[in-house]
Amino acid sequence: MSNRSDTNAKPSAKPRVLGPIELIAMGVGGMIGGGIFSVLGLAVQISGHGAWLAFSVGALVALAAGYSYLKLALAFPTDGASFTYVERGWPDHPFFAMLTGWTVIVGYVGTLALYAFTFGAYGADLLGKAGEGRLVPDLLSAAVLLFFLIVNLRGPRTSGITEDLVVYAKILLLAVFAVAGFVNMDKANLMPLFDRGVPNVFVAGAMVFVAYEGFQLINSAVEETRNPRRNVPIGIYGSIIIVSVIYIALALVSLGTLGEAGLIAHREYALAEAARPVLGEAGTVLVAIAALLATSSAINATVFGAARLMAQMGEEGKMPAILARRNAASVPAIAVWLLVAAALALTLLGGLEIITAFSSMTFLLVSITVTLANLKLRRVSGAKVLPCLAGLVLMSVTVALVVLHLANERADLLLAILSFYATVAGASFAYLRAARASRRA
Repeated sequence: MSNRSDTNAKPSAKPRVLGPIELIAMGVGGMIGGGIFSVLGLAVQISGHGAWLAFSVGALVALAAGYSYLKLALAFPTDGASFTYVERGWPDHPFFAMLTGWTVIVGYVGTLALYAFTFGAYGADLLGKAGEGRLVPDLLSAAVLLFFLIVNLRGPRTSGITEDLVVYAKILLLAVFAVAGFVNMDKANLMPLFDRGVPNVFVAGAMVFVAYEGFQLINSAVEETRNPRRNVPIGIYGSIIIVSVIYIALALVSLGTLGEAGLIAHREYALAEAARPVLGEAGTVLVAIAALLATSSAINATVFGAARLMAQMGEEGKMPAILARRNAASVPAIAVWLLVAAALALTLLGGLEIITAFSSMTFLLVSITVTLANLKLRRVSGAKVLPCLAGLVLMSVTVALVVLHLANERADLLLAILSFYATVAGASFAYLRAARASRRA
């Protein structure tokens, strides 16, 4: 089975410098970005005391999706990730692959903007400038995006070392808060477990899936990974498990220290407020620093993976070929510049609530498409039918829960997301037609 997989992949001339530590750091950095700092309050608002179980549901969905990403990454170790897998699954329908790639890129721009916005907000709060207008937060958002633009332009080794330092420092800070919180938490704040009903736990789990988006970035680094058949599984499964443990622990501690009402009242800064009863003002500083590290590492990992996806699409003619140009460090520099510029514009223009909801649905839908491709290509990828079908059912139910929640609570937001999907589909279809016309001419 592995021999057939290898024949489908182009030999890589890229330096293989990434090991399991760098891959886990990349996955954890991609997941623990703005997500946990912004969605914890939302999870509590929807599911109450069962918020920690909601993050467990999100972890199961991520693991189900991770199975197909893992199998296809080893079968087709190119920079394309989701785009490549859909292209392999439906070679006679190039629009499917193009639409998948364009949609994922737009989703990455949205998450980059979310991370930068969160960095600016927590940074301004740490400097005592919160509530004094958008100048300081916007300057901090721009600064962090430009910093990691430079880091990524220098090549994967610099990016990997930076990721290690940032991610593990962040985990250490969150661990300090979690341990102190477990000692001081009031267990009465956790009961009754299903105070808002069992179904709402699953709704919250669906809504917070965006907090697990990011492990897919590991697939974009397969060609630069040492011994990928050993290290890629460690990277994907290891990062999801580590992140889920962190999320569940933080949800339990936050509920146990601040309580449901307090977390909902301070939804945007839930973790910072939860740290105050445990560690005082030092706790709010601790969480703010963790938030800055979290969003920084997420920006780094997202730019790394998304730029390589754009380069692959440029090589395949599904995006402008200029995006495939690489610098002396083998980095698709123009793609990196474009991603950062688009994310900066979106950060400064606002509208992140729509983009955040869009990102959650986008990566769920893309994960379903990737699982379908894995099922179709199982003779090459070595995938088993049962895990694929189980993942499809779980992810489809999750998408349905998101849609139902938005339809009941924010119909305007759902309409905006669907309109945005239509716009992306129309733009990608128009580019495909233009590309075909150019080749005929």
